[in-house]
Amino acid sequence: MRNALRTALTAVVAAGTLFTCGTAQATPAGPGVTARLISQATVGNTDYILREITIPAGQATGWHYHDGPLYGWVKQGTLSHFDSTCAQDGLYPAGSAIREPAGPGNVHIGRNLGDTPVVLDVLYVLPYGAPFSEDAPNPGCPFE
Repeated sequence: MRNALRTALTAVVAAGTLFTCGTAQATPAGPGVTARLISQATVGNTDYILREITIPAGQATGWHYHDGPLYGWVKQGTLSHFDSTCAQDGLYPAGSAIREPAGPGNVHIGRNLGDTPVVLDVLYVLPYGAPFSEDAPNPGCPFE
């Protein structure tokens, strides 16, 4: 798996660096949650997209899932990660790696419960043309 991830990252970096800003896709994303496209490449039927996600203090990504796995690195802050049972399934301080599995059975939300922005570098490994995330309703948790 390490070699596959290294190959994917190499393909993304080799594709060149693109810089655009926009809002991270998920419902309902908190105010100020942004994403910056760093690089992307398509190999066969797979998109490899590297983005920097910023979640301001007190905000969240919104409930969502992905059509392919994600691999992330926390550059700043601490990400609190919750699954569809409302349980915290991860706490990721700066320097931590995170992996999110694919599919609608993996609905989750990322929350910044700290007082500094969370900044993540995220590699999306998606089927060609798939969105970054698929919106999902709040599964009944007492928080967004």
